[in-house]
Amino acid sequence: MAELQIQKLVKRYGDFHAVRDVSLTVADGEFLVLLGPSGCGKTTTLRMVAGFIEPTAGQVRLGGTDITSLPPWKRNAGMVFQSYALFPHLTVAQNVAFGLEMRKAARPEIDKRVEETLALVRLEGYGGRLPRQLSGGQQQRVALARALAIHPDVLLLDEPLSNLDAKLRQEVRVEIRELQQRMGLTTVMVTHDQEEALTMADRLVVMSEGSVRQVGSQRDLYERPADRFVAGFVGRSTFLDGTVEAPGRFRTDGGLSLTCAGGQVSNGGGKASLSLRPERLEVAAAPMAGLDNCLPGTVEFVSYLGAMIDIHVRLSPADRLVVQIANREGGFTPDVGQTVHVGWRASAGQVFNK
Repeated sequence: MAELQIQKLVKRYGDFHAVRDVSLTVADGEFLVLLGPSGCGKTTTLRMVAGFIEPTAGQVRLGGTDITSLPPWKRNAGMVFQSYALFPHLTVAQNVAFGLEMRKAARPEIDKRVEETLALVRLEGYGGRLPRQLSGGQQQRVALARALAIHPDVLLLDEPLSNLDAKLRQEVRVEIRELQQRMGLTTVMVTHDQEEALTMADRLVVMSEGSVRQVGSQRDLYERPADRFVAGFVGRSTFLDGTVEAPGRFRTDGGLSLTCAGGQVSNGGGKASLSLRPERLEVAAAPMAGLDNCLPGTVEFVSYLGAMIDIHVRLSPADRLVVQIANREGGFTPDVGQTVHVGWRASAGQVFNK
């Protein structure tokens, strides 16, 4: 394992910038997740680290060594692809041994590592099977075992769980995280799934349009998003558009006057958005005391999510909020069309330049 350094990495295709001046350091043993929507440059960045895409500019260093111009097989990086990329005509054991054979390892060493690695991913006894005889979760473990068998300095994961069903994804992501922590692997994973990223990462990197928007822990990005994009992408937010009339006072486009705090705008004049997390809001049949904001509204939609319930409340013709409440026995759950009051403290919202 080793520290990974990405320095001013750029990838252009003609006039199109797929990656713009990305610089990151991944500490030895750290699990870093690149998070962002499709087309944001996260997979291109990962593939430049792996050596499958040549950067237009910039440098990749692993353990202090410049590997920018090295081919993939000389970087000692283990890669797990979105599609697993297993060889269908090879057995599980042969797939896991492939990287070791390419490195001309001795046969006894190959056999030993294959056995050890299959045990590591809980696939003892599966070495003689073909990929088509395995479930999706088992194939994913084989792909992971193949990447781990070479004892990589860095493990690279490209949307490794996207082909699994929801329940299996939850199980396998915990397995990967526990395995990474146990082995102390320096790891970089790409995903567009924010829940996956929040569950697995030591640090998150939010990307958009080829650039890094914010780097930090889960709490940093959720509690202190750098801009409206991060606030909307990490977790859930409702945005009320309007202007900041004065420090601490926000007026929505629908005419609501609200008390606010925090965010990027401190004085009036410019268009802005007030970001509110659904779980930070309260809803009741009557006005609530002790809150900085409490407004009447009409319930337009109620979404039952099992453990949680989402309540969509119209505050004005231009303003609507989503309130998320816990599904508790005897708790207040309004009906569609009912008049309710929505309240929150000023610290629950953040204001961003629009």
